[in-house]
Amino acid sequence: MNFRRGRTREEPEINLIPMIDVLLVILIFLMITTTYNRYAGLRVSLPEGVAGERAPLPAGSIIEVIVEASGQTLVGQQALPSPSLAAIQDALQSAAHGEKDVPVVISADDQATHGSVVRVMEAAQSVGFRRLTVMTRVLAH
Repeated sequence: MNFRRGRTREEPEINLIPMIDVLLVILIFLMITTTYNRYAGLRVSLPEGVAGERAPLPAGSIIEVIVEASGQTLVGQQALPSPSLAAIQDALQSAAHGEKDVPVVISADDQATHGSVVRVMEAAQSVGFRRLTVMTRVLAH
């Protein structure tokens, strides 16, 4: 016996329009509620190509920090007993003689670890230096 005589069978269909509307509402909600943070950091002087060669700065007008491949750190040609953050901060303060506008030039060996260079950058920032230049060069091994 066929009890469904006369009834037509409807094919099920998925309506995508409401699903797209819900996804757009979620996307708009996420875009509105997301916060964008700006992190303050060091201003880094990037190298620029020039046709001529620049005249060197006077000896006392910069603080040169050398980071060797072994992790040894030198501030103003004086080796530090340990490359700790506090030791670098103390050496930078004594080399600057109380001035904060003196440029700090970090000359890092190409084999030096990233952490050693970042430690020097962090020490310069915490002491209050505003001008920082980073160089990479192959030092005598």
